[in-house]
Amino acid sequence: MKKKGLVLALAVMLVSVLTLAGCGGTGTGGGGEEAGEDVIRIGVYEPMTGDSAAGGQMTWEGIELANELYPEVLGKKIQLFLEDNKTDKSEAANAVHRLIEHHNVVAIIGSYGSSMSMAGGPVAQEKGIPVVGCSPTNPLVTRGNDYYFRVCFIDPFQGRVMAQYAFEDLGADTAVIIRNVADDYAVGLGNYFQEAFVEFTGSEDSILAVLDYQKGDQDFTAQLTTVKNLNPDVIFAPGTYGDSALMIRQARELGITQPFLGGDTWEAPEFIEVGGEAVEGVALSTHYSPEATVTDAAKEFVKVYTEKFGKEPNAFAALGFDAYMVILDAIERAGSAEPQAIRDALAATENFEGVTGIITLDENGDATKSAVILRVENGEFKYLTTVNPN
Repeated sequence: MKKKGLVLALAVMLVSVLTLAGCGGTGTGGGGEEAGEDVIRIGVYEPMTGDSAAGGQMTWEGIELANELYPEVLGKKIQLFLEDNKTDKSEAANAVHRLIEHHNVVAIIGSYGSSMSMAGGPVAQEKGIPVVGCSPTNPLVTRGNDYYFRVCFIDPFQGRVMAQYAFEDLGADTAVIIRNVADDYAVGLGNYFQEAFVEFTGSEDSILAVLDYQKGDQDFTAQLTTVKNLNPDVIFAPGTYGDSALMIRQARELGITQPFLGGDTWEAPEFIEVGGEAVEGVALSTHYSPEATVTDAAKEFVKVYTEKFGKEPNAFAALGFDAYMVILDAIERAGSAEPQAIRDALAATENFEGVTGIITLDENGDATKSAVILRVENGEFKYLTTVNPN
């Protein structure tokens, strides 16, 4: 799909988007499947339930919208099949297996959460089915897997962005990291922040402590008491929106006033709902903001999404939209819906004008992208700045 075609089609579809719901033919589980050579089957595995349900649901909105606007490629109807990975690694692997073996998909989109993607990736690789991730940022998602691609930046860049923000914008010389030790995303992003922060400060002692907690923990008193005693300039706490919001609320109750910083998983309405006034002023890195549109396609996407959902799009909806469109672009360029042909075309993706930016996939299948920094102000995520890769 050509860049100009995406912009034009979005503009044309704006006036009729509300009447398009359901036109794309979406199957969930085993319902509504169509047979025959005129249907191209694309699978989706996202966390529709569990700890990351909000992220999966936001991503699905973007994928569904893209399917409604672009329900065909090569003259064939596209049918989506959604499997809930339930924010569970075993379920993620099973979901990919079901999409391939039961639904016979030729490509897959997913997943929100690096751990889910790292669990599902080997299954797709073994079966020779290409996958495009929307927001799994851990480098290991694509490393060694030539069937896995993504339209988001990766954690080494995200960690550096927040370390630079802490050092240059907040004037921080010391930091404490608090992470979910069982979460690949949190551990990886924490490590990359630590590495970059030490580089910026020039001191190995600038990270005062790395504190761990376990999935499901509700009481962070022990970690936060250590933080209070160490008195760092900033606290970097990569984790899910629910855990992080609860932790920040408890920190404020203990009298900890230092700035909290996080990553893209915090961009969910539930983060502000759970955290309330306690999360005012926190900053996070993410992939996209309607206030920082960088392409013509992005400007039209904001209009179409807002018209359909009655709210501005978030980063995960935008990434879901882009993942779908990148697969369609690959199918169109390949002139084929055969999995190997799609994989090869994905690997050659260059200068695709997505709604989250210009997408070129490198030798690892990763997108080189800018990052956006948001801050919570008056109960809303507000755009601060855009940071470009060096």
